[in-house]
Amino acid sequence: MLPYFCTYNSSTLIQTFLQLHGVNSTSNYLPIGIQLIFALVLLAVIIVATNLLGPSRKTADKLINFESGIESHGNARKPIAVKYFLVAILFVLFDVEVILFYPYAVNFRELGWNGFLAILMFVGFFITGFIYIIKKGGLDWED
Repeated sequence: MLPYFCTYNSSTLIQTFLQLHGVNSTSNYLPIGIQLIFALVLLAVIIVATNLLGPSRKTADKLINFESGIESHGNARKPIAVKYFLVAILFVLFDVEVILFYPYAVNFRELGWNGFLAILMFVGFFITGFIYIIKKGGLDWED
């Protein structure tokens, strides 16, 4: 004979379990709210305290721009080469690739051949895009 709980569908069983154990009650979010309030109050106290206690003498030397001890030359708003942004995007793409490989490496046995084929497709698309960037000269820094 089947146990009593097998007559219910699984979603009803899960909902009943969560309601009985109070998993979805709002009291479980109270520590998060207290921590958020504490962080906001601490932030406000630090901002107000630094404005009240810190020195506020504005001299000509303090008002000039300072960048790592190097005198500034020219306009700071000159255009940056597009190659810089392309390298930054490539870094993000490689970073995302590594982030995707980690869960696959942890669960590769459970994913089986379907997971392996999905990863091969991902790597294939990624390598295709990388070859396209190389052929377009995206990694040639000197112009």
